[in-house]
Amino acid sequence: MADPWDSQMQALGAFIRDKRKMANLSLRQLAERTKLSNPYLSQIERGLHQPSVRVIRLISDALNVSAETLLAQAGLLHKDISADLAARSAPPDIEAAIRAEQRLTEDQKAALIAVVRSMLPAEPR
Repeated sequence: MADPWDSQMQALGAFIRDKRKMANLSLRQLAERTKLSNPYLSQIERGLHQPSVRVIRLISDALNVSAETLLAQAGLLHKDISADLAARSAPPDIEAAIRAEQRLTEDQKAALIAVVRSMLPAEPR
C-alpha cells in the first residue's frame, strides 16, 4: 500500500516542476534564485525529499506563488490555515467563473482559487 505522505510529496514536487517550467526557468536558474542546490531541488521535484517551511518559502517566492498554494497542492494545509484562507473568500462570481472553466483541471481550479483568496485582505471579524 502506498504511503499517502509519498504521494503528497510527489504532488508537491510535480506542482513545483510545472510552475518552474511555466516560468521558463531551468532547475539551475531556480537553484540560483533560491540559493538551494540543483540536486536538492531535483529531489524535491521528484518527491524524494520533504522540504522545510523555509525551503517552501524560498521556492514560492522564486516562483511568485504563495506558500499556501504550494502546500494546498500537496494536500498539506492544516485546518487552521484552510480556515484562514476561507475567511478571505473571493467574490462568488470569481470563484464561480473559475469553477465553470472547463479547460482547467480540478487541481488547477483549487490552486487558482487559493491564489485569488491569498491576494484578498482578511474580512473583519
